[in-house]
Amino acid sequence: MEIFHFNLCRILPFIASAIAIRVAYVFYWTGKPLKPSASKSLRTLIILGSGGHTAEMLSIVNILQKDRLAPRFYVAAATDNMSLQKARILEESLIQQGENNTAGKKIEDSQFMQIYRSREVGQSYITSIWTTLVAISHALWLVFVMRPQVIICNGPGTCIPLCAVAFLFKVVGFSWSSIFYVESIARVRKFSLSGLLLYKLHLADRIFVQWPKLQKEYPRTIYVGRLM
Repeated sequence: MEIFHFNLCRILPFIASAIAIRVAYVFYWTGKPLKPSASKSLRTLIILGSGGHTAEMLSIVNILQKDRLAPRFYVAAATDNMSLQKARILEESLIQQGENNTAGKKIEDSQFMQIYRSREVGQSYITSIWTTLVAISHALWLVFVMRPQVIICNGPGTCIPLCAVAFLFKVVGFSWSSIFYVESIARVRKFSLSGLLLYKLHLADRIFVQWPKLQKEYPRTIYVGRLM
């Protein structure tokens, strides 16, 4: 037992150093341009929120280079019954317009999924501990299955477990996702909680804001003007 304890004490610093080096590597490459891919399309996860978040996100999707970002996986909270329906309507309209991706696959290959919420509006913080653990477990499974190369989100709390898991997968070398966060147009001077977490923890590759005052407050963001 003493020999085992001695060996463990000698190994742990090397493990800690290896993890620190890997995390530093991920932080260094996070935000760098996407590496050229053999395939011309990128698996894209689009995270929807309720109400205005979904309207903004679908407006953004509508102006993106959709043949480059395919197939697309739409994810919304399990209690959100409208967002995925609106996403389906958008994708159906793209099919009617005859838009295909560069690989020759129909846009109808897009998938629509739901994820448990970390915390419902008005839910107590004590009970949210359990629901947060459930949401993280569900996020682990979804990201494992999808292995998105690009993640696009704009503020709903649903995006935090998914982005955190995607970053974790970067660290362990399982998959690499570039995370692009677009702050809601409603945020003029201060970030939403989701935006603040992604900014402070350096989880997002790019953070876009729609107001110059917000960019001055958070200098690592990119001001793009109003997108709607």
